[in-house]
Amino acid sequence: MRRFLVASVAALAALSATPFASAQTLKVVMHSDVKALDPIWSGAYITRNHGYMLWDTLFAMDENLQVKPQMVDKWEQSADGLTWTFTLREGLEFHDGAPVTSEDCIASLKRWSQRDSMGQKLALALQEYKAVDAKTFQIVLKQKFGPLIEALGKPSVVVPFIWPKKAAEAQDAFAQSDNVIGSGPFIFKKDEWKPGEKLVYVKNPKYKPRSEPASGLAGGKVVKLDRVEWVWIPDPETQLNALISGEIDMLESVAYDHLPVLEKAKGVKVIASKTSNQYGFRMNWLQPPFNNIKVRQAVAYALSQDDFLQASVGDKRFYRPCKAMFTCDSPLASTAGMEGLIEGNVAKAKQLLAEAGYKGEVVAMPQPTDLGVIKQLAPVAKAQLEKAGFKVEVQPSDWQSMVARLNTNKGLPSEGGWSGFGTSWVQLDILDPVMTPWLVSTCEKARAGWPCDADMEKLRDAFIAADTPAAKKAAADAVQTHAMQIVTHVPLGEWFGVWAVRSNIETAAVPPPITVFWGVGKK
Repeated sequence: MRRFLVASVAALAALSATPFASAQTLKVVMHSDVKALDPIWSGAYITRNHGYMLWDTLFAMDENLQVKPQMVDKWEQSADGLTWTFTLREGLEFHDGAPVTSEDCIASLKRWSQRDSMGQKLALALQEYKAVDAKTFQIVLKQKFGPLIEALGKPSVVVPFIWPKKAAEAQDAFAQSDNVIGSGPFIFKKDEWKPGEKLVYVKNPKYKPRSEPASGLAGGKVVKLDRVEWVWIPDPETQLNALISGEIDMLESVAYDHLPVLEKAKGVKVIASKTSNQYGFRMNWLQPPFNNIKVRQAVAYALSQDDFLQASVGDKRFYRPCKAMFTCDSPLASTAGMEGLIEGNVAKAKQLLAEAGYKGEVVAMPQPTDLGVIKQLAPVAKAQLEKAGFKVEVQPSDWQSMVARLNTNKGLPSEGGWSGFGTSWVQLDILDPVMTPWLVSTCEKARAGWPCDADMEKLRDAFIAADTPAAKKAAADAVQTHAMQIVTHVPLGEWFGVWAVRSNIETAAVPPPITVFWGVGKK
């Protein structure tokens, strides 16, 4: 506690040296500190947000969830649907002055496709990438891949950011790269990076935005700021006071119990997200007890959404129970396969545990203590699972350390491994069976949890092959039903994020679904 208080005081002291940031500098407290800089390797949202500062994408999703060209100027598809040709727009240049070329795009897509759920499926349909000239390349397929443009415009984990070829080829996607050279709207000042304290980005003076108005993550990325500083303050109370006093300009993730104060504070604006997030519980298929399908099914019966939502959010304006795996109010929203599940059926859960021969193995559950919006998931899961007969141990740590543990340790809990954890996905990550990371069931190549199920992969392939809205809906329902039978994960309801800024900060009329800093101004 003493060390924590000293750190908080030090953070405020550093801010107080310049009480009000200059007109061209934005000081913001993001939802987490940054420890990993590679958004292809890491699934952490803070690393993804860092990625949007530095790197650009071939396509991007607008505020209507439609994919639009970004680095691409024009493209065409051959009559047989197997050859796609893309031409880059003029003026694309990396931070080190090198032009962005077709070879850079190809190398970046190859690395991205190793880690991403959609990229992995695209790789299976791929015959070759082909550089036509410096600005034109082709994706040549062995078989049609319907959501190709959607894959290239994937807005969240894992985003197909375009890197320099040398950097993309230098590091396998399953190992972290230290590359920070991009062609995006900001440049990372690595020499000013102080882990646990701040990151600094400056305007890229050579960046040429598209001519269209900004919309969501698409359109013209017009930078109005000279400098953006991500300042890390771990204590929510200290964050709140820093915003109200003007020592910071923006708070990306507001604690819901602070809303009554912020909504009355002078000089502060509170903004709610227009897109939802989904809480979820993920289990480790490799180790007992969740290597047993009946034990995983017991979890799906034992958990109940309301308790998670009330504990994590509390304010009913900003949450809703929702069993739809692909989120409520979306084209693929459905309750298929969800009958009787996630309703706290303790009796059914105990029955399944008895049938499974559960031997009381400890469920080791990491908990991120420094990420307010998800830190209550572990205690609630513990309480609900213990009612059903599980033995649960919550293991607190900071979020970034937890992410590293989840991604790298496949061992038993006694060896530093883990059993299950709660977290959250933004809606843009889970709109369909191909893009949803937790549905990937390719064993060791899957995301942390490592589900292994050939039938799931066949069902996801059927969704790719579906060529009408009705067929896609039926395929998505089949995926959702099977996912809950094998229990890739358990949806725990939806919530809407809230952020706050000083009144002199200009933001988009419709906030982008991911925190970005182009289009943001300071009066």
